[in-house]
Amino acid sequence: MPTTIAVTGHAEERIAPELAAVTLSVGGSGDARDDVVARTSAAHERLLAAIRELEASGALATWSAPQLRVWSHRPWNAEGRQLPLLHEASADVEVVFRDLDRLGEWLGTAAESDELTIGGIDWRLSDATHRRTREAAQRAAVAGAVAKAGVYASALGLGTPSVIELADHGLLGDGPSPMPKAMMMRAMADTGGGATTEFAPQDLVIEASVDARFTAEPA
Repeated sequence: MPTTIAVTGHAEERIAPELAAVTLSVGGSGDARDDVVARTSAAHERLLAAIRELEASGALATWSAPQLRVWSHRPWNAEGRQLPLLHEASADVEVVFRDLDRLGEWLGTAAESDELTIGGIDWRLSDATHRRTREAAQRAAVAGAVAKAGVYASALGLGTPSVIELADHGLLGDGPSPMPKAMMMRAMADTGGGATTEFAPQDLVIEASVDARFTAEPA
């Protein structure tokens, strides 16, 4: 009578990031709409000019810059009184660096602008590297499941187990199925000394988990 063995295999691959996606926002506000638009538009153009220089140097993988947004509203103060009309303008920009050595230098200079806000950095891999690393984690997860089933079979005095079912973690049970995931570690930054910010991002972690069922006959 064969014995059924059910196991979960888990693996992770760690790899240094290849790309850094920086989100930035250029904006301004004030009671004179034309002045707000003019100041924000000028800051936006200066930022785009700097980005085009980076692109020409080969430091960027890609970048995007939607159109400037302008709106007006009447804010409320702490006493509940509505204040005069306030005009605001804003534009978001994403810059994806492939030359990570240029990242800190450029951000140190960009941060000097009063109209510019740096939203954050998303550390990434290229599509090809991400796919290759994910596949390595998946293969390792399957190998881990096979090894674990072999240990259980040996402990029971059974022969080599044969797989009968294999699926992403959760698909063999009744619960929801969490897919293999990529966990992006946040970077630690040393901001001391000078205008250049030095980044030391942690490795990205690509995880994969599989569920498997095996059968094994008495040895």
